[in-house]
Amino acid sequence: MEKMQTPQGLFSLSRYPVRKKETLRAWDAADEWLLEHVADMLDSKKIIIINDSFGALTTALAAHAPTVMSDSCLSLRGIQSNLEANQIDKNQVTLLNSTEELTQRYDLVLIKIPKSLAQLESQLYQLRAHLHETSTIIAAGMSKSIHTSTLNLFERIIGTTKTSLARKKARLIFAQFDQGLVVGENPYPGEYELDNTPYKIVNHAGVFSQQSLDIGSRFFIEHLPSSNDRKKIVDLGCGNGVIGLVAATRNPNAEILFIDESYMAIESARATFHAAFSGNREAQFSVADGLENIDKNSIDCILNNPPFHQHNATGDAVAWQMFTESREALKQGGELWVIGNRHLAYHTKLKRLFGNYVNIASNKKFVILKAIKR
Repeated sequence: MEKMQTPQGLFSLSRYPVRKKETLRAWDAADEWLLEHVADMLDSKKIIIINDSFGALTTALAAHAPTVMSDSCLSLRGIQSNLEANQIDKNQVTLLNSTEELTQRYDLVLIKIPKSLAQLESQLYQLRAHLHETSTIIAAGMSKSIHTSTLNLFERIIGTTKTSLARKKARLIFAQFDQGLVVGENPYPGEYELDNTPYKIVNHAGVFSQQSLDIGSRFFIEHLPSSNDRKKIVDLGCGNGVIGLVAATRNPNAEILFIDESYMAIESARATFHAAFSGNREAQFSVADGLENIDKNSIDCILNNPPFHQHNATGDAVAWQMFTESREALKQGGELWVIGNRHLAYHTKLKRLFGNYVNIASNKKFVILKAIKR
């Protein structure tokens, strides 16, 4: 746990989940600059903080009773954890997930720029109805995350926008709310047709691959297992639920569980599944940190396309967690099916954890592996 010095005080912060030998901080230069910039404009303001990854902004500004919105259950847990670590009453802060409604107008809006431009677009549409003519809107991010397209979104949806010069590779964005701006309707969630099927895939704004099926999922779908047995199948890290949907069609007697740490992902998967089966088939949907809520030795098959990043940091920690938890959750003889980029070498992890793996299929970019719990 490292110390973050800000005009609001000195705070102990850690990333979430807490991992041994963590080398990354729970905040960045954009957080520091944003907290410095707003230090003199906080009194008697209704504040909303959006996309606070681990709670740096929330912890520093908790005394001002902000509303905080995130799409990630891990981020929300990280915020709570860092509040507790700094002996701050979590009831000072209103935590909302991305599917919940905003209920008031805000004087000060603080946004960390997300990886997804679509997610930012949807958030700006959502915010418009909760601004007034003197609202102050400030966004922050590392320079590599801020592009002309980012600024254009603020211009088109909020109003006149300008940006700072870079400082420690971070930038601030300042948008002036224009009540008279005609912006149309929020285009999210969107949908697209799944090739060669009658199904429509629903995508909320924060979900990967907005306009069409990504090439990794397309390859995975071609090789998914099929059976008439009554099984429990988990689509782990389900995104919009397309893998679980196809698994359901190929395993008509199976119980399908969709799991993701993103609220938008689970809402997308739920809408996709219910539209496909018109309410005639049940499934379970869970916003969770991996398989934390799944009983040991209870699952027959887990389908997994593990992410190799958390927020803007890349690494294999999430994959390790998913594979380890899968081994615990699977029944004896149960199967973990994994797709990944070839260079990630997931076969070495599966061999170490399961003692075996089979190469189901591969192409120039992807490999599909199966490991069996002995």
